[in-house]
Amino acid sequence: MSGSSELLKQLAREAVLVPQEEVLEVARRKQDLFIGIPRETSFQEHRVPLTPAAVGVLTGRGHQVVIERNTGEAVQFQDSDYSEAGARIVDGPEEVFKADMILKVAPPSHKEIEMLRHKQILISALQLTVQPKDTLRRMMEKRMTAVAWDFIKDREGIYPIVRAMGEIAGTASIQVAAEYLSTAQGGPGLMLGGISGVAPAEVVVIGAGTVGEFATRAALGLGANVKVFDKSIYRLRRLQNDIGQRLWTSVVQPEELKKALRNADVAIGALRPEHGRTPMVVTEEMVRDMKAGSVIVDVSIDRGGTFETSEVTTHTDPVYKKYGVIHYCVPNMASRVPRTASYALSNIFGPLVLSMGERGGFAELIKSNLGLRHGVYVYNGSLTNSVLGEAFNLPYKDLDILLAAF
Repeated sequence: MSGSSELLKQLAREAVLVPQEEVLEVARRKQDLFIGIPRETSFQEHRVPLTPAAVGVLTGRGHQVVIERNTGEAVQFQDSDYSEAGARIVDGPEEVFKADMILKVAPPSHKEIEMLRHKQILISALQLTVQPKDTLRRMMEKRMTAVAWDFIKDREGIYPIVRAMGEIAGTASIQVAAEYLSTAQGGPGLMLGGISGVAPAEVVVIGAGTVGEFATRAALGLGANVKVFDKSIYRLRRLQNDIGQRLWTSVVQPEELKKALRNADVAIGALRPEHGRTPMVVTEEMVRDMKAGSVIVDVSIDRGGTFETSEVTTHTDPVYKKYGVIHYCVPNMASRVPRTASYALSNIFGPLVLSMGERGGFAELIKSNLGLRHGVYVYNGSLTNSVLGEAFNLPYKDLDILLAAF
């Protein structure tokens, strides 16, 4: 036994000394990208998808970036900032739409859809509810690929851009409320946090998602008393844990909500729908019972609104009074602070585009990046989103099957 054991050890030692075949890593095929950024034409949309610093990183890796003149003007990014970062500045959208990939914040207009080309890639918001009915059909006829950034997921299954915009909207909602509580804006002249000997303002936040969380954080940071309502006990519990302190919370019960609103100085509408319209949980009667001079900020207005008295307003004419209550109902609150929002967008778009180049292009990346794949709704002219197909009565195909065919 001893002899055979020694023989095996000897054979093993000899095997180690035998020259082995070298296994080399197969290098990924890098692809240089051609990216176009047109100037946004949507009403009061001032955000840009990439900052000059992000453009500099892309051009430094060999990618081409073409930007329409004055694209970053509203956020204090000058054309010279982009040109110094390596981008090419052009005078009109026609030159921009010659790029292989178009990066936009707002959905494409009818005119922009006409400029899209065969095999071109468009990354923008979806928002088909505010688009012409033939938008999807025209994209399919162009045989291009469209990605909705509001449906892109990260590794944890979170929608990173939607969350970032929600963080901004939640924080901004409290800043807006504080502004309209002042007498300079027709309010009752209250500070949210009060001072020694003076009670703080009462803030009711309806919704415990991202917007509600950051509205709550901002209100607490200013010293206000905060009450949070939501339909989900899970979200309320998560909010308590994330904020790290005990809060007054309640599931949405009409009588409890009515009592809280009667004493509120500020009410934030931050509910998000699972599908379709936002639940309208605050009735006109509840608003009528609120204090004169109190402020409603309905962040959910882009999906119909949380308050029955809410009507869409604009950044240039943001408020109106009803029953003595100030209503602020501006959709796209992130565009109120477009520079901050642009940095947030760029932090997500920049690494994503870099990853496309390193992986060999968009088609190669979506084979492995399930989060990006989740945002694809048109692929080479084929509709790949079943919900959109059923909603618009259009044929759709499974994206995984389409990818397997290539």
